[in-house]
Amino acid sequence: MDFQSWMTAVQQRTERALENLLPAADIAPSRLHQAMRYATLGGGKRIRPLLCHAAGDLAGADPSRLDIAGCAVELIHAYSLVHDDLPCMDNDVLRRGKPTCHVEFDEATAMLVGDALQSQAFLLLSDHVLADDPRRQSEMVRLLALAAGSRGMAGGQMIDIEGTGRQLARAELEFMHVHKTGALIRAAILLGAQCGSPMPDDEMARLDHFAKRVGLLFQVVDDILDADASTATLGKTAGKDAAQGKTTYASVMGLTEARELADTLRSEARQAIEAFGERGRRLHELAHFIVTRKF
Repeated sequence: MDFQSWMTAVQQRTERALENLLPAADIAPSRLHQAMRYATLGGGKRIRPLLCHAAGDLAGADPSRLDIAGCAVELIHAYSLVHDDLPCMDNDVLRRGKPTCHVEFDEATAMLVGDALQSQAFLLLSDHVLADDPRRQSEMVRLLALAAGSRGMAGGQMIDIEGTGRQLARAELEFMHVHKTGALIRAAILLGAQCGSPMPDDEMARLDHFAKRVGLLFQVVDDILDADASTATLGKTAGKDAAQGKTTYASVMGLTEARELADTLRSEARQAIEAFGERGRRLHELAHFIVTRKF
């Protein structure tokens, strides 16, 4: 299967899985469940589930297990977007080409949507058998909790808030994004691998290095697109970071150097998994897709 066909297939099965795993819209409290589905379904590139499936392929994982792990990470991601768009945070009105959750519903509902999506993610990890060894599955729960919490995504968001209005040094910027964006992307990859057969320590170390490089790569490209693409193309408000006085790779380095950094990170990521050969094909292809995407 070529990469585009594989990517479309994983995106479609992820969408079906999310539709089935989220509470039905007619279950009480129906407004909350409607809003959860609104915020999660029918949009997004599903990069995290794609990375989860690609790493799972590497480890020979059952695709049905990868559906659950990928959806758990995607629910954390969706919750973070709902909260990120709130008036108390970025105060944005457009996400994935449609009104943000608090605009379509209301602020209080959007806050509860984020809370409920986060809980739903951990419910998935506890309700389904994802690893043959229960200790490995317990480690998977821990991994996602760390990636989402104060030492991961939430912590990175706090650093972002504290840095708004002042120019961060490049090292500070990287530290922020390793947590805010990179931690959840890394978790998606490692969770995918944990769904399969145990891998030797040296292979897990290579995969972990790939995950860290790809997590940073994704944010560098995101900063480039925020500065260089239109709102219509992105499906969210373009130029938002500059308007809010946030430091980005584009503002620190300029677009040309930021693009060069993205190419370097892609090369480092691909070198990390070169030893996997054909087994790492999908991960190689996803690294290329991330650096060349237009939205």
